[in-house]
Amino acid sequence: MKGMTLGLKEALRLTLEGVKLLPAENVALVDCVDRIAASDLYALVDSPSMDSSRKDGYAVLAREIAAATTENPVRLCLLGSMAAGGDKDIQIKPGTTVRVLTGARIPTGADAVVAEEFVKKRDDDVLVEAPAEPKNILPRGSDVASRKCILRAGQQISPSMAGLLAVAGHSMIPVFMTPVVGIIGTGDELVEPGKPLEDGKLYASNIVTVAGWCSRYKMKPRMAIVKDDHDAILDTLRILSDETDAVITSGGAWTGDHDMVAEVLEELGWKQVFHRIRIGPGKAVGFGVLHEKPVFILPGGPPSNLMGFLQIALPGLLALSGHTNPGLPRLNARLGSELREGKRNWTDFFFGTLQFDDELPTFNPMKKRSRLGSIAEATAVASIPEGQDHLLEGSIIDVQLLK
Repeated sequence: MKGMTLGLKEALRLTLEGVKLLPAENVALVDCVDRIAASDLYALVDSPSMDSSRKDGYAVLAREIAAATTENPVRLCLLGSMAAGGDKDIQIKPGTTVRVLTGARIPTGADAVVAEEFVKKRDDDVLVEAPAEPKNILPRGSDVASRKCILRAGQQISPSMAGLLAVAGHSMIPVFMTPVVGIIGTGDELVEPGKPLEDGKLYASNIVTVAGWCSRYKMKPRMAIVKDDHDAILDTLRILSDETDAVITSGGAWTGDHDMVAEVLEELGWKQVFHRIRIGPGKAVGFGVLHEKPVFILPGGPPSNLMGFLQIALPGLLALSGHTNPGLPRLNARLGSELREGKRNWTDFFFGTLQFDDELPTFNPMKKRSRLGSIAEATAVASIPEGQDHLLEGSIIDVQLLK
């Protein structure tokens, strides 16, 4: 694809085709949340493991108290009580009842539980003043039944799913590994945050932003800053590509005198897939493979850097760890003001904010600026798709969520 300018859809397709899924690993339940399941998982046990009471009350034979009322209560002999976690069993016979607490085993012979508010307790017996409801019993295996599939390969694991896996008997979960990502900021002007800032220099914010996004998705970032020096860039790329699962470069992405990232990658033997796509900001984004590992080239300007990352690099990195629909979450929104800066042969992106005060949220686009301050306030991204040059106020559009 060298020398060709691709549209966004084609570039994204080639990116996802060009990454190889990382191997699986087993992690503890507490560490599996938001990870992608690497295989189908089946319940190992029934949960609950026996019929149990849904509430505090009295286990009974339902037929015996079917006609019970406040005026005509049914007297039952109280045999004892059972609590959650206990191993004793008391057999119910006609004319008897057992006090059961929430979660307790249903005594043998009982087929219903009367809630305690409908029962008057005396010394050795009780007066039941209402019929029992079978729904007060939680049947064995009603949360999860043994040998039932509860998690499919490729599914993202939620906190609630982790809880279900726990009651189903699992403690270690097979998930796809998340990548270690090398992030290289290039430029003589860059200074590591925390060090003194000289005139003409600036702190390396782009790599911090990208690393923050990687951390959000449980990837492990490794950052480096390198000057606009051929040998320094080559050495850093060689080392990080050996020690990580994917590499992102920030800056030095175009054709200026100091823009040598692509040239160095060529020397290292990378297979370029594309370098320049029809999006704005972010047109200088590139993608290729070096030693079977994905490498993403990002431009240095903050809006271009972030947009190139969000639209190309982030989906590629998520695909590495098994996400079947990689990329930012999306929703429909109403456009708050007209967008008319698009070029028909480009996808033109806009940062903006979402206002939730109607059936549909409203997307309010920001003016295009190169400043970090405005980007940091953005909560969503919208675009004028390729083939259109404007969108009317009030249009229903697809937006990507940043927060």
